[in-house]
Amino acid sequence: MQIIEINTEFIKIDQLIKYAGIVGNGSDVKLMILEGLIRVNGELCTQRNKKIRDGDLVEIKDYDTLQVKGIGEPCLSKN
Repeated sequence: MQIIEINTEFIKIDQLIKYAGIVGNGSDVKLMILEGLIRVNGELCTQRNKKIRDGDLVEIKDYDTLQVKGIGEPCLSKN
């Protein structure tokens, strides 16, 4: 299991999979979703823009499971 740390409220699934280095672009994620290769918390993912939050598990068939971990509070304003 690979732990991915984020410092925002959520990350979209296509961004997460690119950030983890599994694919190089969003169109590859789209194909993975269409082929039914991705599950979020045990449920088949059908949305490319699915929001993934702290504690969510993203399972990628024949690859790995990603666990999202929120680190701290997101910055809401510039000082």
